[in-house]
Amino acid sequence: MQTSIYDQTHAAIQELCEKAKLKAGNLVVVGCSTSEVAGDTIGTNSSPALAAEIFRALHDYTAKNGLFLAVQCCEHLNRAIITERQAVPFSEPVNVVPQPKAGGSLATQAYAAFRDPVAVEEIKADAGLDIGFTLIGMHLKKVAVPLRLENNVIGGATVLAARTRPKFIGGSRAVYDEEKL
Repeated sequence: MQTSIYDQTHAAIQELCEKAKLKAGNLVVVGCSTSEVAGDTIGTNSSPALAAEIFRALHDYTAKNGLFLAVQCCEHLNRAIITERQAVPFSEPVNVVPQPKAGGSLATQAYAAFRDPVAVEEIKADAGLDIGFTLIGMHLKKVAVPLRLENNVIGGATVLAARTRPKFIGGSRAVYDEEKL
């Protein structure tokens, strides 16, 4: 039985957040090619309708769990980020409003749906989902750890995931407790 785009997206964001052990206030970045979700090649078939379903699932889950959602624009906008202003209080905004073919359908949807949207050049997220090979790595904190998801497909798009952790500093005798990081 095939599940809806909403259900596939909700399952992926839930699994990411659980495996990454995210807490309220953490920042999650998502890059998405709706073209890939539709089964086409990235950048060829932007779909506002698919973006609406994907955004709704992402926003429903992150809002319910007190997480900040950040959506990466496409390369036409240098992979800028759309998020709530509250998520990035000290960032310098950039002057752009994404469109489906210049920023991407998901970023366009996020900009329209957020209460107080802002575009910024970069963030340092705690975890992220890459839906359709959109390359979100530049927006993750320095030490990214790949996560293998069971829910790794949304429509026709492959889903990759990562969490981050603080850098380990010290020699070979240093003791680390990742649970307390």
